[in-house]
Amino acid sequence: FLTEWINRTLKEEHIVVKSLEEDLYDGLVLHHLLENLGSLRLDVEKIALTEKKQRKKLSVILEVVAKCLQLEESQLKWSVESILAKDLLSTLHLLVAIAKHFEPTLALPPNVQVETITIEVTSGGLKTSNAVEYITENKENIEAQSKDDAFDELFSCDPDKLDAVKKALLEFVDQHVGKLGINVKDIESQFSDGVILLLLIGQLEGYFLNLRNFFLTPASTMEMV
Repeated sequence: FLTEWINRTLKEEHIVVKSLEEDLYDGLVLHHLLENLGSLRLDVEKIALTEKKQRKKLSVILEVVAKCLQLEESQLKWSVESILAKDLLSTLHLLVAIAKHFEPTLALPPNVQVETITIEVTSGGLKTSNAVEYITENKENIEAQSKDDAFDELFSCDPDKLDAVKKALLEFVDQHVGKLGINVKDIESQFSDGVILLLLIGQLEGYFLNLRNFFLTPASTMEMV
């Protein structure tokens, strides 16, 4: 699926991938893929022939990917060394992450999993441990996320229940921003300029919002935006 997706995406550039391990490790295909999908301009050479240049190129590419995906280093399931070493598991994790971010509507096959066997050399000999690792999301989790939550269900019910929800939300908001001397009576009109929303977030999260960062009494649509 991923091989076909890459070839389809890079068809106009006449790039053909046959093996994910053999064709992606040097960064060339990843470079073209990111430029094509995200209109990113990477400050690295297109072709890196030496291992040193390939490592440097992959470092730049993976740094850009982590930044786009807003991932911390501890969240990454791949590295420069693992991609360079043609590690299939790392390559799959990287490609799935790129696909989900840049083409979220792509119908990746769910429940793809592999059993990994880790072999560790100890003083007493070889120690092995088995684990199941998901490459794509568990279908049951996806279906659970797609189901309406309690608020969605209430909003789809009759008007009386919706009014009850609005009343509960007003009381909740009033309870918190009331400490600032603000009285909230109408969700639609009083939330439209963003001021109460900002103050509410500040109260809930326990921090002070610098009044110079926004207009406390916006006088135009631009100031509201």
